[in-house]
Amino acid sequence: MVGKRHTLAILGGTGALGGALAQRWAAAGHSVIIGSRCAERAQAFAAELGTRELGPEEVRGMANHGAAAAAEIVVLTVPYANHHAVLREVKPALQGKILVDVTVPLAGPRVSTVKLPAGGSVAKAAQTFLGDAVRVVSAFHNIAAEHLAGSGELSACDILVCGNDATAREVVIGLVEAADLRGWHAGPIDNSAAAEALTSVLIYINRRYKVDGAGIRITGMAATAEAAP
Repeated sequence: MVGKRHTLAILGGTGALGGALAQRWAAAGHSVIIGSRCAERAQAFAAELGTRELGPEEVRGMANHGAAAAAEIVVLTVPYANHHAVLREVKPALQGKILVDVTVPLAGPRVSTVKLPAGGSVAKAAQTFLGDAVRVVSAFHNIAAEHLAGSGELSACDILVCGNDATAREVVIGLVEAADLRGWHAGPIDNSAAAEALTSVLIYINRRYKVDGAGIRITGMAATAEAAP
């Protein structure tokens, strides 16, 4: 299901997860801006995506700040080590917008062990730093980039969507559905800690059972059930 078309900036869009989301959203008809620390790299990646028959909308590349300024919704897909530096750079451009934070606090050498930041979660830290004028929503923590990069339907994969603003969560659930996934309202931004921690658990399961990208599924609900805000 695809609702309103949006202009989306994906910061870290040249990475595996950001690139896979860009491909799916462009194919669904959204206008996509690839953001990177290097504008030339972003432009080259956008041009490569543009050679595929993704959809009617334009795929552009810009440096992170310009991408955030030009978009309605900004998606942050950078490694945890770069998370705060990128937020600090683009903070002025995020005011009044939705920020979808996909960042997971993975820290070596044992990324299969949960290590949440002192503030409770990465997304909560982002909300605190950016202020209430930015509606931070966390999502896409528990889906493998290689699955998203495929062309098949992913409706069997579920995405937990957390944020303090129910309307913003609903917008992000629309983006989840546009990527052929199923999204669920999972509560306020504090609850993002559960989804972020679950990534390390899934990494452990992948290794222990030699699974290719384990994910999650919410059970006990009809497929057509509408989650309450």
